[in-house]
Amino acid sequence: MEISAPAREQARDLLNFIDASPSPWHAVQAMAERLQQSGFTVLHEDARWQLASGGRHFVIRGGASLIAFVVGSAPLIERGLRLVGAHTDSPGLRVKPKPLVSGDGLLRLAVEVYGGPILATFADRDLSLAGRVAVRAGDGIEMRLVHFGAPLMRLPNLAIHMNREVNESGLKFNKQTELPLVLALSGADALDEGRFHALLAERLGVATDAIQSWELGACDTQPGAFWGAAQEFIAASQLDNLASCHAGLAALLSVPDHESTNVCAFFDHEEVGSESATGAGGSFIADVLRRIAGSIGLDDEDYRRALVRSFFISADMAHAYNPNFPAAYEPGHRVAVNAGPVIKINANQRYSTGAESAARFMRLCDKAGVPCQQYAHRADLGCGSTIGPLVAAGLGVPSVDVGSPLWAMHSIRESAGVLDHGYLIGALSAAFAD
Repeated sequence: MEISAPAREQARDLLNFIDASPSPWHAVQAMAERLQQSGFTVLHEDARWQLASGGRHFVIRGGASLIAFVVGSAPLIERGLRLVGAHTDSPGLRVKPKPLVSGDGLLRLAVEVYGGPILATFADRDLSLAGRVAVRAGDGIEMRLVHFGAPLMRLPNLAIHMNREVNESGLKFNKQTELPLVLALSGADALDEGRFHALLAERLGVATDAIQSWELGACDTQPGAFWGAAQEFIAASQLDNLASCHAGLAALLSVPDHESTNVCAFFDHEEVGSESATGAGGSFIADVLRRIAGSIGLDDEDYRRALVRSFFISADMAHAYNPNFPAAYEPGHRVAVNAGPVIKINANQRYSTGAESAARFMRLCDKAGVPCQQYAHRADLGCGSTIGPLVAAGLGVPSVDVGSPLWAMHSIRESAGVLDHGYLIGALSAAFAD
């Protein structure tokens, strides 16, 4: 398989983006930097907005959700909005508020499972910590990002001599007792108590007593990589769903002249249900769209008319066919890696796709010159969901759920195709130019 230089460059940029984004807060920071470099200005929710045709802006809520938009030259009431959504979070292990577990000569960190990770993939890997920390600054609180790039923790596996059935029964961890991560040799209990605060303080360059609270997760230290005989595949952590965030952002930045008002919405908390102030089930997207409409002079009646003429693409990774496990797939819907974006369909509305919205996305793929595929889950297996149904229901807009094919979804290290990332960028670019 021949991989063009532009496709390889797009995939390399994706891997660099993921390497710089070990947490949702880092991902939003990385996207904000790219937006500012492209002439976008930051807006704040507690300030009045004054928008004009051609304006390029973004707004952040909660540090881990971001909405970027360009005010189009065409009247919003006539063209509606072109919306692309994705999520910034990935399943994994989050550090508890009082995490230190001391005993047996070791100091471990107590963690809580976030979302639905494949826990076995966290074992015997070089793990680090990333996220944000609340630091006391004068009379206030300052949120600081932190990332320990070097290996810091480990989840040691049990030797096969003590777990003889592991290859037949699978590697399993009790979420309470068997997931604490080895951090250090233990000292006296009195010294151990403050060691985690001291570790964070040293990294951030602040006093230990300035550390107030945190949102931290275990992260992989292995950088993203190309693999395969022709280097036609990529592997990285958090492809689900930072690959879709990167594709949406790249598409928004690729359109030179925006006639439609184009919006990229990147939400936190999808992996735990999206019901939060920063999730797709919250008010963030509706608040921003109402403010866009109001700032350019639309009343509520015209805003609702514009929504009817809008289109939402929910971009989240799709299950690529794994030939080692053929029984896990619907026989007629075995989507292939490096064969184009996948339209995801579910009769019970776990995905928001309908016949009309699917056909509309197919037309966009034709326009972009990229292939596309269709996926349906086995009827006897539970189907995952996305932000698509939540946003579509909240806004009342036509919607389609799509995504690039992915192997090992929710593993700490997932795999995808080099060509597929460029294909998705092309399709989303066509949507913004439509």
